[in-house]
Amino acid sequence: MTSSDVLVERLIAWGVDTIFGLPGDGINGVMEALRKSQDKIRFIHVRHEESAAFMACAYAKFTGKLGVCLSTSGPGGIHLLNGLYDAKLDQQPVLAITGMQFTDVTGSFGQQDVQLDKLFVDACCYNERIMSPTHMEPTADLAIRTALMMRGVAHITIPIDIQLKDVDKKERSDRNIEHHTNSVRAITGNTPVQGNLQHAAQILNNGKKVAILAGAGALHAGDELVQVAELLGAPIVKPLLGKGCVPDDSPYTTGGIGLLGTAPSQDVIENCDTLLIVGSSYPYMEYLPKPGSAKCVQIDSNAQRISLRYPAEVGLVGDSKKTLRELLPLLRRNSYRRFLERAQRDMDDWNHTLEKEGTNSASPMKPQVVGWELSKRTKENAIIVSDSGTNTTVWARYMKAKKGQMHSCSGNLATMACGMPYAIAAQVAYPDRQVIAVVGDGGFSMLMGEFITAVAYKLPIKFVIIKNNSLGQIKWEQMVFEGNPEYQCDLFPVDFVAFAQAMGAYGVKIDSQKTAGAKFDEALAINGPVIIECVVDPLTAMLPPKITTKQAIKFSEALAKGEPNRVKIALTAASDTVRQII
Repeated sequence: MTSSDVLVERLIAWGVDTIFGLPGDGINGVMEALRKSQDKIRFIHVRHEESAAFMACAYAKFTGKLGVCLSTSGPGGIHLLNGLYDAKLDQQPVLAITGMQFTDVTGSFGQQDVQLDKLFVDACCYNERIMSPTHMEPTADLAIRTALMMRGVAHITIPIDIQLKDVDKKERSDRNIEHHTNSVRAITGNTPVQGNLQHAAQILNNGKKVAILAGAGALHAGDELVQVAELLGAPIVKPLLGKGCVPDDSPYTTGGIGLLGTAPSQDVIENCDTLLIVGSSYPYMEYLPKPGSAKCVQIDSNAQRISLRYPAEVGLVGDSKKTLRELLPLLRRNSYRRFLERAQRDMDDWNHTLEKEGTNSASPMKPQVVGWELSKRTKENAIIVSDSGTNTTVWARYMKAKKGQMHSCSGNLATMACGMPYAIAAQVAYPDRQVIAVVGDGGFSMLMGEFITAVAYKLPIKFVIIKNNSLGQIKWEQMVFEGNPEYQCDLFPVDFVAFAQAMGAYGVKIDSQKTAGAKFDEALAINGPVIIECVVDPLTAMLPPKITTKQAIKFSEALAKGEPNRVKIALTAASDTVRQII
């Protein structure tokens, strides 16, 4: 048995059933071990290692299992890093397996001589080079255990010669007893201490205008969130990663927060006197209450995250669902309901605004139309992912989360190009569920070769491309946040329908609000991967729900400095949401 055989044996023991990766001469020892165990572990062959790491992260997000990616030595391993940082920053358990050059030529400036364990130091919570075949078993067990327990990235890099060596008991040291580790996973009680629960309940019961900020750590605690919201008269505000924690038709939620959020959510956060943070490390502190203006109770499974973004009077360290269940009997019904009722009225007005924008028949087609029409057609158990850019706003604001759906994106890393790999991982994990990726033409084109992966594995994913021939989010950031005219944001136009057809798949083009619904029906009914190219107005700004005076001044400065599309932008702004700042 080689050390690679031992690695695969340990993966199987820990319940790993899927690996995303790309073979190469620096990892072929492990590939041979995987070939011999292909009836137990499936290998998803990607076109780019960056995609493999994104897929491992997404697989962990959607299944709760360990995500695993694999690459060859040198450049293959380097390519993994962006996806691994995505997993690190969104706290997802991922194991990266890489190759390294032969042990006796390491550090001699040879081909692909990259010491990946040194390169991966910042990305990983566990990071080790395999030193011998007998080193593999305990290292693999510890790497997997650490990734799962710490919800982070573990990395094992294996020199080529060690991958191929048989495990020889004679080489085992006296302190490395055979089979001294195993795959038993220890589960903590993961609940806070009783005294902290009492303290937290006292703060929440004394609050008058209570708000709940519910993130990715609350995705499995939707019913408990609603019960707490009803008792405390508290609107539920959802950062992007918490989009699916309660459905958007719930009377208790005001939707998203921040740049891509809703005006009612911003009002709730600005005016609350008590804040309950549940499983969220939402990074944009400027959208949270000013420190000292609201009492705060925070629930998080990771003690390190308590008071990370906002000072908490009490931190409840534990699983959000279990903790809320223990907290509920200690809460009293808040008799002051005006705060929630005001938020509900504001949310009704906001939804009317979204409907007006989503049904706008102007030409060129507004990007809001895409989200509005698509949202009506998503299934109750759909998995919907977004890339990073203006497409994120389409998904965040106009695609309503339904009960039973899963939604995700690259949260804290906010990297482009994640949308397509995320969708592939979701469809691999759940072959019978509807999977939709909302992506921009910029992000899609970064890793567009991965569409071939969807075709090769016959994955019926629907890739909805917001095509504005522009890096739209960057363009508006240059103008609204910097006060500068857009520069180098245009993209060379691509015929994505023709690209889909060239790959042996289907492509559908949508460029009018009047026909959008029917064409979405057509595309979603196709049994196979489909690119839905949505040609939209590049001059429609996807801006924050409330425009600050500073942003208004910056936008005006950008127009005055010689923004090349200033006349068209001004005319568009007069009838769009940007009219707030003209």
